[in-house]
Amino acid sequence: MELPSPVPDELIALIPRHFRLLSEPMRIRLFDRLRDGEATVHELADEVGGSQQNVSKHLTLLADAGVLARRKEGTCVYYRLADEDVLALCEQVCGSVEQHLLDLAALVAPPATAQPERSFR
Repeated sequence: MELPSPVPDELIALIPRHFRLLSEPMRIRLFDRLRDGEATVHELADEVGGSQQNVSKHLTLLADAGVLARRKEGTCVYYRLADEDVLALCEQVCGSVEQHLLDLAALVAPPATAQPERSFR
């Protein structure tokens, strides 16, 4: 989808809110896990290493923003990705950050020195 030019003020106001969804490491972990399919709060807390209360707080925020969907089955609530575009954005940003780190590592890496050949006399 192509953005209109100029971008309407209403849209400009919403864009930072959407990016803030990716500003918390726990949310990135949750997106990463939910790529593999839906899960309960308990399962997610165990798999991403967070408390149920903390994970539940993030899941509620993401569901309220429309990024995740939830369904209730008995006493369990299952969460799944509802907006695949957010996952694509996350993957694009992660790929860009990874490439940036590789570029930085190449800049600070000591130059490879050729080892002199040894003769076995």
